[in-house]
Amino acid sequence: MNDMEYTIIGRRIEQLYGIDLNCYKSPQMKRRLDAYLLRVKASSWPEYLRRLDDDPRERQRFKDYLTINVTSFFRDADKFEAFRREILPKLLSSTRTLNIWSAGCSEGPEAYTLAILLDSAAPGQRLRLWATDIDPVALAKAKAGGPYTADAVSGVPSMFLARYFTPVPGGYHVKPSLQKNISFQEHNLLRDPIRDRFDLIVCRNVIIYFTEEAKTALFERFSQALRPDGVLFIGATETIALPLARQLQLEPVRVSFYRRLQESRAAAVGVR
Repeated sequence: MNDMEYTIIGRRIEQLYGIDLNCYKSPQMKRRLDAYLLRVKASSWPEYLRRLDDDPRERQRFKDYLTINVTSFFRDADKFEAFRREILPKLLSSTRTLNIWSAGCSEGPEAYTLAILLDSAAPGQRLRLWATDIDPVALAKAKAGGPYTADAVSGVPSMFLARYFTPVPGGYHVKPSLQKNISFQEHNLLRDPIRDRFDLIVCRNVIIYFTEEAKTALFERFSQALRPDGVLFIGATETIALPLARQLQLEPVRVSFYRRLQESRAAAVGVR
């Protein structure tokens, strides 16, 4: 794929889905696009773009491929154990109502993992959990609470599986009692407004596909959306460079976790 083709494809993708390929690393995205062209056995990109115009089901399949809906419950279990032991108790002690955003939630396992840990740590604690994704098909499954395959729930501890899931043919459904505090909504991370401030923002294994410019813009949005002492929880392979973290008034707590500084604390460490 040459640069001209990539530009043309990018414009069409933005028209169809509101996804700006300029925010993604172009070498990786070009490889993914070319691999998809081979998968669907199209002779060329012009031929495939005509197919998209004519076939609504193919448009949805292509969007599913672009949005990379790969997730599972308790993914990177050691990170969620650190969250349960070290981060969550401090959050629970700081407010009567936790306000949480699961950003890029895909089909829901991450949002439900958070809900499980919150309910088990503080039953009856008031919370608001906003879970968002760009893909309405993924969100429909999340809102329905599944069904999720046995592989998807393989990381769920047995006591939680029994308490929060119902076996169904081919997998499991999340019990309605766990769904009641979660609001799932379609949302573009880089474009759509954020109308609240949060004690916890969780966005994991999403930004690894973004350009450095898009990552910086997103981290800035997250920092602005966090309350003082609020926590940002990112993926196991994702980091925020220390100079950028300081600029955004974020303090590393441990790997994958950053705390939004109070204004007085930010001034004390020289953040402007």
